[in-house]
Amino acid sequence: MLRSPWDYALRRDEFVAWADTVSRLADPADVVRWNTDKRYLAELSAAGVPTVPTAWVAPGESWEPPAGGEYVVKPAVSIGSRDTGRYDLTDPEHRALAVAHVRRLSDAGRLAMVQPYLPAVDTAGETALLFLAGPGGLRFSHAIRKGPMLTGPDLGVEGLYKAEAITPRTATPEQLTVAERALTAVPGGPERLLYARVDLIPGPDGAPVLVELELTEPSLLIGYADGAPDRLAEAVLTRLRLSRSAH
Repeated sequence: MLRSPWDYALRRDEFVAWADTVSRLADPADVVRWNTDKRYLAELSAAGVPTVPTAWVAPGESWEPPAGGEYVVKPAVSIGSRDTGRYDLTDPEHRALAVAHVRRLSDAGRLAMVQPYLPAVDTAGETALLFLAGPGGLRFSHAIRKGPMLTGPDLGVEGLYKAEAITPRTATPEQLTVAERALTAVPGGPERLLYARVDLIPGPDGAPVLVELELTEPSLLIGYADGAPDRLAEAVLTRLRLSRSAH
């Protein structure tokens, strides 16, 4: 069971190669490989899941920033908001910093992703929906609100991830619908998963859009919902029972 491999972004190839060697892994190695590269967002978008629009800049490619607006730059393999910055492209200094950020990722051989910053994050925050395995597959467990974390250009992160402001939240029917659509589109189906976290933010029209689908190393935030620790324990026991019956 994977819980805290939060340095994998620094050596992903090694991490997914290791996952391939594990004979019994709660979330399958092919899912780990797929989910640790954020290009999965393009696949989910093609499958009809509403996602944040994303431009991809491969190493060696030039990038001409849009004329204005706020944008987020980050690497396609990243966690914890490391190497991630928010830039106001109408500001000449921010514009130069955004170009330098993309170039820095390119020079390191990393694929960059550029997304519009959705301002509703500053007020509504981000909603994370947590799902845990049950006898019939993944079941919704609880939801939390994460406050805004990106305040400006990438200045580096102390530790493995940025601190988060977290409070419990009640998921809306619309959020649950988008989350279930995203999980249904996971290669091989969601019934293979032990846990999943679906991170949503309000789009320009207020409707929820997917920002990340966390299947590898999500913080499950079980301390923010009554009964969640018991549900996680039952999910693990259910998976163990199924594994034993299969062998």
